[in-house]
Amino acid sequence: MSELELAETVMQAGQAAGPTLENTGAAAVAVGLAALAAGYAERGIGAAAVGAIAEDDDMFVPGLIMTVLPETLVILALVTVFIV
Repeated sequence: MSELELAETVMQAGQAAGPTLENTGAAAVAVGLAALAAGYAERGIGAAAVGAIAEDDDMFVPGLIMTVLPETLVILALVTVFIV
């Protein structure tokens, strides 16, 4: 195999494995919708957590965990984008 053929093969392999515009757009929509859903979920959870903490200081850790829990949705979406 000559150097020219090898270079062409490497370029073709790189182009096939690289992201396309269609894949990038779908990934952006997926992560954007996941972030929007997480923000929508945190709206109610955060208000309830602040109310519970105002009444009982021992509710701080459960309130914090419940508030941060929806963010794992966005993290999983980003992990999926990088894997796929």
